[in-house]
Amino acid sequence: MDGGILNLDYYSGEDLYCDGEIEDELLKIVSENEDYTEILKQDDRWPVLYHLSNIRENLFDWYEFDKTDDILEVGSGCGALTGLLCRKAGHVTCIELSKKRSTINATRNKKYSNLEILVGNFEDIPVTRRFDYVTLIGVLEYAPSYMKGRDPFSAMLKKIKGYLKHGGKVMIAIENKMGLKYFAGAVEDHTGEWFEGIEDYPADKGVRTFSKTEIEELLKKNEFANIEFYYPMPDYKMPTMVYSDSYLPQRGDLRNISYVYDRKRYELFQEEAVYDRLCDDGMFGYFSNSFLIFAESK
Repeated sequence: MDGGILNLDYYSGEDLYCDGEIEDELLKIVSENEDYTEILKQDDRWPVLYHLSNIRENLFDWYEFDKTDDILEVGSGCGALTGLLCRKAGHVTCIELSKKRSTINATRNKKYSNLEILVGNFEDIPVTRRFDYVTLIGVLEYAPSYMKGRDPFSAMLKKIKGYLKHGGKVMIAIENKMGLKYFAGAVEDHTGEWFEGIEDYPADKGVRTFSKTEIEELLKKNEFANIEFYYPMPDYKMPTMVYSDSYLPQRGDLRNISYVYDRKRYELFQEEAVYDRLCDDGMFGYFSNSFLIFAESK
């Protein structure tokens, strides 16, 4: 496995987070193929699409990293974004709880010499360097699983802040609990229950997302500044568009956005029609299905 470094010094010896046998299939695919186009045409299973589709890269493909940037990718998974980061930045360090997922990542990105993958629990791995960017892609919502204390979300952000250089940025991708799709009949992405997020998670299942107001307040409370919101559509997992507060969608722009990847959902109303009204009223950002947030360490 030339190039990427798989560091097992902090691995507990057990993968506590796993999607099962599909990960063995993914490892076989990335071991035997460099291009996954034909596989994705023939295999419509959600884990295959989610982990292998290059649509995932749209989240950061537009962003101008510097070739000297040092990036920490927390919760790097099977490496869907790792290769892109390696191409755009100077060095990428990954932290991932699962050895199997890290092996998939290291295998598919073995050609990059500017990559190191640390396997283990985020809270248990000592990190002494400071980074230009730290990414939390679908990670912050799981803070109660990684962090101890009464406020695990603040604990995670404080730990992240300690990894950043002065003026460095955390990049957070997370679902919006007030996303319009949840009103229209989609189940909450993490719990699989209808309306659980918009009802403010009445049953505490150890995972939660935030509204735009809530997550902005959370970041400010933990001394992050210059907070910028971007809006991947239809969501951050499979973004075909990324809007910003300086380039918002207009009436008619949001069409064919009601994708269903991995579970059934109701269609209680036409989301496109409602988004038209929200765009006219300047409310798109609050009801966007997910956020990509940049926040600067003071």
